[in-house]
Amino acid sequence: MLGLFSKKAQSLLGIDISSSSVKLLELSRSGGRYRVEAYAVEPLPQNAVVEKNIVELEGVGQAIAKVIAKARTNVKSAAVAVAGSAVITKVIEMEGGVSDDELENQLKIEADQYIPYPLEEVALDFEVLGPSARNPGRVEVLLAACRRENVEVREAALALADLSAKVVDVEAYALERACSLLDSQIGNGGHEQTVAVVDIGATMTTLSVLHKGRTIYSREQLFGGLQLTEEIQRRYGLSWEEAGLAKKKGGLPDDYQSEVLQPFKEAVVQQVSRSLQFFFASGQFNDVDCILLAGGTASIPGLDKLIQQKIGTRTLIANPFADMALSNKVNPGVLASDAPALMIACGLAMRSFD
Repeated sequence: MLGLFSKKAQSLLGIDISSSSVKLLELSRSGGRYRVEAYAVEPLPQNAVVEKNIVELEGVGQAIAKVIAKARTNVKSAAVAVAGSAVITKVIEMEGGVSDDELENQLKIEADQYIPYPLEEVALDFEVLGPSARNPGRVEVLLAACRRENVEVREAALALADLSAKVVDVEAYALERACSLLDSQIGNGGHEQTVAVVDIGATMTTLSVLHKGRTIYSREQLFGGLQLTEEIQRRYGLSWEEAGLAKKKGGLPDDYQSEVLQPFKEAVVQQVSRSLQFFFASGQFNDVDCILLAGGTASIPGLDKLIQQKIGTRTLIANPFADMALSNKVNPGVLASDAPALMIACGLAMRSFD
């Protein structure tokens, strides 16, 4: 079984392997308050990860080793995630009052009804959600399955950096867990609201809609910050590395703001608007209370204000660390600017406290 839902009592590093970088986060907790013990971000070689699939195992393993060295952490166990699009989830009804072992055996027998792949190629996990509303003697079970290779390649990448994968989670669940930290930021009884989380990564934008803290809708689109990097590269004749650095640190010609950045921001607004229209068309809701921006692109100055102005919905930049204590090896300013990109890593690191 995968370890998607298993209970953990040890410290775990949250390791988020995205298309452009590896992000590491280590948390501790005292009473009800979290503390950031260590964090670091390390860029990945170009095309080492394509559309959330690890293509160059060695390159990813080396980036994980570098991010561990940067973060100066001694923890050797980690939680990683697979993309939601790689996971099949299904709620099924099963006989109540049986042990987890019996449920597991039963699921292995019945799983081929629900999974379109040969079972020997699949990693499975399950969680009992509670009694069935329709049949009191039965329970609702959340079944999660993904191709075994998706899990094994992540385990192998961690192993190259001398880490062991104790948990393989799903990105959507990690994001949902991190969102539970944002209630004070959202305000107005945050947990009760319908919140659209727009995670704009390097190549992929994911809309996750949470209602009362639970993910009710998720959709991925091929669009991300990489398009801005490529435009900088093309227009100013820079290398891939130079363009990425200039995007983050500045120092580009005067026409950059109006000729490159503003059109990109307008394109982001269009993508967010389109994603929300798809959600509204699915028929459950015709409005959301708040838009939360996550992912590296969320840090572009003024993007939140532009989205709020054009779409007319309150828009905030996600910062899961706003109410956390920080260890003295964490730079508060740098963490704050990286915060929206660390949502998944944060949700993974929180698995230490299940």
